[in-house]
Amino acid sequence: MPTDPTAGVPPVAAFRPRKPVVIGILGGIAAGKSAVARMFAAHGLVLLDADEEARLVAAEPDVQRDVAAAFGPRVLTPGGLDRSALAALVFGDARARKQLEAIMHPRIRARILARLAQAKANGDSVLIDAPLLLEGGLIECCDLLVFVDTAPAVRKARARERGWREGELEQRQAAQAPPHEKRARASHCIQNDGDFDETRRQVAALLREWTTRTP
Repeated sequence: MPTDPTAGVPPVAAFRPRKPVVIGILGGIAAGKSAVARMFAAHGLVLLDADEEARLVAAEPDVQRDVAAAFGPRVLTPGGLDRSALAALVFGDARARKQLEAIMHPRIRARILARLAQAKANGDSVLIDAPLLLEGGLIECCDLLVFVDTAPAVRKARARERGWREGELEQRQAAQAPPHEKRARASHCIQNDGDFDETRRQVAALLREWTTRTP
């Protein structure tokens, strides 16, 4: 699948509900949540991307210092933190993962909450794309929850396309709540097994429904 679900797509109808809402995206690892989030954002929602906020946090000198102190200089490169090295380290070691989360997550959460407060002050609807939306408590900020449903075989194929080693998807999934638990928390579902055009149609239909009927 292409990496940008909005590339070459004509402008879409803006989402203007009677009352601005905060939507949270849930799904399994490699389900395509970020792609679906960008489809929602194309309708004018403010996208709060935890991965992007994590990259900004990782660029902070004090964060790099704390991470190097916890895991050694091998996780640093001339350009900053070695995200691949860190991923390989923490997804195979629950204790290491919790150490890294203790350094990173409070800062990421603070950035997201600040941007959320600003969006609300502006009267904008918001889409939160955070891998640990449920586990990290940001789910409590959401008015609506959408589960991105993708077959396990498709998720495994996408993991291989990303260059993940055998078993890495399962390791990463073990660090999160299982997909069935996330599905149970969501009130709406987007099927993301097919092409982007079909997924975009589902997103647009859902937003049309919420435009005419306040969620």
